[in-house]
Amino acid sequence: MKGSLWLAWRQQRVPIGIGAAALAVAAAIAAYYRSGMLDALNSGLFDHCDTGPLYCTRSDTGLPLLLDVEPLKYLGALNIALPVVIGVFWGAPLLGRDRELGTHRMILAQGVSRGQWFASRFALAATTTIALSSLLAGVFAWWWRPAADRSYGLFWYDVTALSGSGPRVVAAALFGLAAGTLLGLLARRVLAAMGLTLLVTGLMTFLLEWTHRTRLLVPPHTYVSAGSTPKAPMGEKWSTGTYGLITASGRHDDVLNCPFPSGAQLKECMAAHGYVARFYEANPAGDYWSFQWTDTAVLGGLAALLTVVTLLLLRRRV
Repeated sequence: MKGSLWLAWRQQRVPIGIGAAALAVAAAIAAYYRSGMLDALNSGLFDHCDTGPLYCTRSDTGLPLLLDVEPLKYLGALNIALPVVIGVFWGAPLLGRDRELGTHRMILAQGVSRGQWFASRFALAATTTIALSSLLAGVFAWWWRPAADRSYGLFWYDVTALSGSGPRVVAAALFGLAAGTLLGLLARRVLAAMGLTLLVTGLMTFLLEWTHRTRLLVPPHTYVSAGSTPKAPMGEKWSTGTYGLITASGRHDDVLNCPFPSGAQLKECMAAHGYVARFYEANPAGDYWSFQWTDTAVLGGLAALLTVVTLLLLRRRV
């Protein structure tokens, strides 16, 4: 394995170097902007701001108080795009380049088995992918922590936070690598494999974002309150936008049937229509981890399945 591992390193040192450089740049940018974020928070300007989604304003101008979280969102977007980038530029050429050029025949003729040829390349790529994605997710979490779940920062359900942090990032990157490797083995040309990988990983990314928005894999909670008193603040919950009224029989009706805030008007309207309570649907902040581990299970399972399929196809395609 030493010879095949050495060759794998020789062939993959460029993407490994690019990944290391990207990580170093991301860490440097994070350190710079996080320092500015902490300086702003320590200035006392945000001390009067309450938790929750309502914007905090300046006492002198009335304008919203916001931290500069745009660079943080860019890092989250990079983490979301990581499976596409790794799959297209690393996974697709991993086996596909040798097959397209025919150099795999020379390698196998040197006494290297097909399993060794695959294992040496994929193990190095997978190990580097895990390290790179873990560190990028860690940099995001470290940068995000002072501004997490605040109106002046970034809430957990923002796309760049929910999909650009945590173990999901690692599982997604491995899925991209596995998908690109399999398509590189199946396609006759590396360029074709890169295009197919872009399509597959891109569709998977959009599909998971759709499941987040529809709450398909992590259902929302239903919160009920009496109409005679103000309901508890939404806080850090991620609302589905579904609000309504409940009859004594348990039927849920649209909130527009009694479109009044808490008070006498709402109480009178609810009594006239037979409503006994109101409700809304939302995911609490603790569901961040439910989304994370659900996505991780889906993407990790697909990565393992695609890797097994690649191993089985090696007997026929090489």
